[in-house]
Amino acid sequence: MKWTDLQEIAFQLVERHPEQDPARVNFVDLRNWVLALPEFDDDPAHCGEKILEAIQQTWIDEVA
Repeated sequence: MKWTDLQEIAFQLVERHPEQDPARVNFVDLRNWVLALPEFDDDPAHCGEKILEAIQQTWIDEVA
């Protein structure tokens, strides 16, 4: 899984952090949680604010 796999990342975050409101997750935690996903295999340096915003929005959409 790469940073651009937004749907899969969001699905995994829903599964692993069901108690979290994705609209309230800070980007530091979000980045760490994505990096901790077992299937995630991308360069941590390739992540920026825009990617985290896209992941967060996809996660919000997933739980809506």
